[in-house]
Amino acid sequence: MNDTLLQSAWRMQQAGQTMDAARIYSDILRANPRNFDALFQLANIHLGNGRYGDAQQLYAIAVKVNAERPDLFYNQGCALQNLGRPQEALIAYAHALARNPDYMEARNNRGTVLLAMKRYSEALTCFDRVLSSRPDLWMVHNNRGTALLGLMRFKEALAAADVVLAQNPRDPQALYNRGAALVLAGRREESLDCFNQALLADPNHADAYTHRGIVLAILNRHEEALANYDRALFLKPGDIEVLYNRATTFWSLKQFEVAMRDLEQVLTIDPDYKYARGTLVQTRLQCSEWRDLAEHEEKIAADLAAGKLRLNPLANVTITDSPAALLKSAQLWVANECPPQQPVWKGERYDHQRIRVAYISSDFRRHAVAQLSAGLFEHHDRSRFEITALSALPGDGTPIRSRLEEAFEHFIDVHDRSDDEIAKLLRDMEVDIAVDLNGFTQHARTAAFAQRPCGVQVNFLGFPGTMGAPYMDYIVGDPTVIPEAHWPYFQEKVAYLPHSYLPNDSARVIAGKTFTRTAQGLPEQGFVFCTFNNLFKIRPEIFDVWMRLLRGIDGSVLWLPELIRSAMDNLRREAEARGVSGERICFAPFEPSPEDHLARLKLADLFLDTLPYNAHATSCDALWAGVPALTRIGNSFAGRVGASLLNAVGLPELIAQTQDEYEAIALKLAREPAMLAALRDKLARNRLTHPLFDTARFTRNLERAFTTMWERHQSGLAPEHFAVADSPAP
Repeated sequence: MNDTLLQSAWRMQQAGQTMDAARIYSDILRANPRNFDALFQLANIHLGNGRYGDAQQLYAIAVKVNAERPDLFYNQGCALQNLGRPQEALIAYAHALARNPDYMEARNNRGTVLLAMKRYSEALTCFDRVLSSRPDLWMVHNNRGTALLGLMRFKEALAAADVVLAQNPRDPQALYNRGAALVLAGRREESLDCFNQALLADPNHADAYTHRGIVLAILNRHEEALANYDRALFLKPGDIEVLYNRATTFWSLKQFEVAMRDLEQVLTIDPDYKYARGTLVQTRLQCSEWRDLAEHEEKIAADLAAGKLRLNPLANVTITDSPAALLKSAQLWVANECPPQQPVWKGERYDHQRIRVAYISSDFRRHAVAQLSAGLFEHHDRSRFEITALSALPGDGTPIRSRLEEAFEHFIDVHDRSDDEIAKLLRDMEVDIAVDLNGFTQHARTAAFAQRPCGVQVNFLGFPGTMGAPYMDYIVGDPTVIPEAHWPYFQEKVAYLPHSYLPNDSARVIAGKTFTRTAQGLPEQGFVFCTFNNLFKIRPEIFDVWMRLLRGIDGSVLWLPELIRSAMDNLRREAEARGVSGERICFAPFEPSPEDHLARLKLADLFLDTLPYNAHATSCDALWAGVPALTRIGNSFAGRVGASLLNAVGLPELIAQTQDEYEAIALKLAREPAMLAALRDKLARNRLTHPLFDTARFTRNLERAFTTMWERHQSGLAPEHFAVADSPAP
């Protein structure tokens, strides 16, 4: 800088008089556009003032004048990084490092770009290289911890955070990283403490609010979670991750309309954001909001076929009956959300006097799974089986929870334990057969099974389909829900029970209380079609059929469960659009007593099933209460359950193969009271003599299946499809 003007500008720049310096540099460049010093220093001023586009333009010109300065490429990388041009920033940092391999700032920044691109392994290599020569750079330790979190290496991430916290116990980023690592370790309460400390140190740490919200949501503290997401969005308006997480929390609170708005905003920002489109479809179905449904579902199907993450497997069950598509969505979910781990154990074989079976579920409470299986647990042969429950949610104080706690030999609450701890518990207890009663339903602990703690691992009851996981050995099925032709679409081997795979509790009581149609808002004389399925199972195709039935049967009504107001309003509006008065859609308020609900169900004339996701527990309710259930058999496991139930109760004439047949049977039954009465009489006889509601018989058959699985494992044989013979009462 021998030139007088350059020296003057430099002095001003050093003194903080950047505007005056910038004017002089600009004057110099008007006279000589290729003056490197003026280009470089003016670009640096723009960089410091946040005018990254102007800075980048000047750096690009300066590079053409002098391409040997590593600091020029470093600064250019900073500008490009702030402009959201990561690939170009990586190139700039690479040029800086090529000219000075020891340029630690450039290597660290290159790592931060790679972090943002989720290229965690490469980022970690950068940070390790920096720390090998400068172990005192605490910021780099924090960056390293973030990379380790991305790689799910939470133990090392904890150690990285502790290195920083040993020097500065109030470092907000280290506290945040430690909290995030504890979340991955399943130590949620401890993680909350870390996030609280991070926010005390930095009240504007948006990521700490976000992660604290995630943990609170996991702990079912949804209102608190929302407050944290709102604060994060105040600090980072439009942040797509926060919007999506907030939507899922609104979903858990059944505030579907608000969740829908957040999801639509997410897709406006990024139409390919993982799971958002599938969650939006599921949310609209919850609200019976069917606009653009086909368009969204077509895109989801195409994206799934291309291997893209679009929805969780349970959501896919509601929109497709393609076994191939259901397998694909399950495999994608497992690969990304609960991949197989390097197994700590390899399914050891034990020599116990009794076969040790552990059922793992979040639904040991008032839930359909508990309602269906309570009798099964009570009927297990304790002389041959040692039965344990691992409950992934705390008790809800209901009678069914108390009953289940009594039904098991060991009942262990593991809601506050990590997946690792649950896997270790199964191993320490030397469990022979671990049964996952959740599958991909809410609060599942699939990741515990991924560690292969038990020799035999079984998918049963909670999720209607394959889990697509290499660490699940068997799925319990029957010949109706899984025909042999469908074996290629199941990761597991099928353990066939002789009748229906679905257990039922023959001890369920139907209240003696008398309900009247008038009190329930139903017509005293009109025909009552009903379905007590969740409303998200109702799709426009089946609703079209139901409305034609109402138009065809004068005075008839459709009786549905009362859920959210928007869904009820939408269904009545859809009825009006199909030429049916909305008043002919009747809604039953929630009945807290299961016994009273069964008694109330007797008011219905015919239960109508849904497709592609059949009724499961609600169809069993209807049949147990003496109400015939009409189903249409589909292609998927979930769409064949209704047929499985009807075969097992001896009413195959209520299984329709096509939509036209389904409609025709419903019309015939509504128009011919004698035919319907004969069916009701047949059901009344069969419910106590056929296999569907024979809990003891079902339990013996399931125990035969468990024994076969155990014997194969003890003999060193791989899982294989098999069927057990029926075991009727002696």
